[in-house]
Amino acid sequence: MIAAWIDRGAVRVRDDLPRPGLEPGEAVVRVLMAGICGTDLELMRGYRGFTGIPGHEFVGRVEEGPPDWVGARVVAEINVTCSSHPAESNCVNCANGRTTHCSHREVIGIRQRNGAFAGWLRVPVANLHRVPERLPDEVAVFTEPVAAACRVLEQIEDEIGSSRVSRALVVGAGRLGQLVARVLAPRLPGLEVAGRSERSLARAHDAGLTARPVAVVEEAAYDLVVDCTGAPTGFAAARRAVRPRGTLILKSTHNNGLALDISSIVVDEIRLLGSRCGPVEDALAMLERRDIEVDDLIDDRLPLTAAAEAFRRAAEPGAAKVLLVP
Repeated sequence: MIAAWIDRGAVRVRDDLPRPGLEPGEAVVRVLMAGICGTDLELMRGYRGFTGIPGHEFVGRVEEGPPDWVGARVVAEINVTCSSHPAESNCVNCANGRTTHCSHREVIGIRQRNGAFAGWLRVPVANLHRVPERLPDEVAVFTEPVAAACRVLEQIEDEIGSSRVSRALVVGAGRLGQLVARVLAPRLPGLEVAGRSERSLARAHDAGLTARPVAVVEEAAYDLVVDCTGAPTGFAAARRAVRPRGTLILKSTHNNGLALDISSIVVDEIRLLGSRCGPVEDALAMLERRDIEVDDLIDDRLPLTAAAEAFRRAAEPGAAKVLLVP
């Protein structure tokens, strides 16, 4: 099987890997398309000392598994947890509904599970979601990051409902920040996006968002700030922008140290939230209804055999989504 392989900060293509075999409660999925995200780039740079096949944003077709799933076009929950194999006993987190924080969690393409930058991958049947027929692969492949953006909506639903958010800002106009802003904008009129790349800011502006250079963002002026940069400078800018008693959400994977003035968080009574995976079905429905447009975020499509080049392009300033096609 051909796959992209990360080892010691480099991406290379291997053709000597075995195709995954079928395991109880799981399915073998043929990958149709997969997207490179910021986490994949951090894995390449050494995050968690990762070695293996990355990739967790994908759409595929079930080739082996339960008869009612074979042939289905699918996306998947990326967290493999106790609930992924219901016959097994649940850890305390899963037993209490915190399944994305399972004590035994594996994560497709990130932690203890090979990912989707390959011809095939193995996925628990419980993690699969059917893709609506009219949703093209190029849109369905955005399901996982759109779900992650929807998680922010879940976390601030009470604040939106009580009108406590009059000014909101997304810091980072890259691949993730664009999606978070597009998901939040209908619920938060006047939402702003701040970034450094002129290419990214132009993309946000063309999508109807209010976009500005991060250097001119007003300090201590926003009720809600979402940091989508994954960089210490981005976090610093987001922290400066949030008002006292405001909410600051961290939405990116950091592969480096982060200086945090905890005293200022306490004194200003900042609500600091981490945010990770979100509701896949909500994301599929949003994409099917075209509540959010993603076509303009596709910068390139490359064959899996060109994975190293695809990673280079994805790491360029202002790049959005680069897709790999096995």
